[in-house]
Amino acid sequence: MDQLKNQPCPICHANKLTLLEEEYNIPHFGKCYLMAMNCGGCGYKVSDVESEEQKEPSKLTFEVKNKKDLNVRVIKSGHATVKIPTLKMSAEPGAASEGYISNVEGVIQRFKKIVEGERDSTDDEDVRKSAKNLLKKMWKVELGEVSIKIVIEDPSGNSAILSDKTVIEKLKVKK
Repeated sequence: MDQLKNQPCPICHANKLTLLEEEYNIPHFGKCYLMAMNCGGCGYKVSDVESEEQKEPSKLTFEVKNKKDLNVRVIKSGHATVKIPTLKMSAEPGAASEGYISNVEGVIQRFKKIVEGERDSTDDEDVRKSAKNLLKKMWKVELGEVSIKIVIEDPSGNSAILSDKTVIEKLKVKK
């Protein structure tokens, strides 16, 4: 892992930014790089994943049917949109969008944290009830009792769901 410490932070300008780059050789995906920035001063952080080779824009669909499917490896670039249509949830790319290497369970956990945050920060009983119901559905997915589809749309092509069950389509990119 390559690491540069004490770099100037683009947010607070203190020399407390650490830059990391780690190379991964992932079976059925190839060589990719996980890059991250983290400031020890203001807490700014960002990460992304890039494939060494140029990839086509893609739409990946994976159906989570049981607990074993939660272990399937997921590579998500900072340009990708992640959707769970059954739960009416999506995470759009933007300035704060991060790339990561995880598994299906980790993707679900990221959505779970967002829903828990909404549940805990509102006084609206309807929002709280809706969040609790969504968390129950996610819990049933984690137990293997409910199946869902995870869809990743990536105009950069730097995302993957590493399973023979993944349906891969070309993504039509708007110009």
